[in-house]
Amino acid sequence: MQLSPYLLFDGNCAEAFRFYERALGGRITALQTHGETPACDFVPREKHHTIVHACLDVDGMLLMASDNPMGYDKPQGFSVSLGLKSTAEARRIFDALADGGQVTMAFSETFWSPGFGMVVDRFGTPWMVNTVTPA
Repeated sequence: MQLSPYLLFDGNCAEAFRFYERALGGRITALQTHGETPACDFVPREKHHTIVHACLDVDGMLLMASDNPMGYDKPQGFSVSLGLKSTAEARRIFDALADGGQVTMAFSETFWSPGFGMVVDRFGTPWMVNTVTPA
């Protein structure tokens, strides 16, 4: 089984995924617009540039998304959680995600981790960045 977060955006999915590609060090493997699909006639012309499916591969794990043509609701009730072996790399990613976003818990040492922080990025996606240490 593969479990992958699927994010919904309000017309800025492509911009978000290019940002995530740089911040997370992944590779975009899909970025298809509504206008590029056989169903483009069922989507208003002004929405043809929006993303019907995006996929980012980060070390074999997938983050997927699209622009929601049915209407956008602000994300709530979840966070995308990242576990990294290196505190320096966790800090780098946290700082990248925080650029233009809102830090909800500063990146710092906790009782369970040498580096943990929470941030809502500039696209509205909530993240938890954690340095994972051996048990």
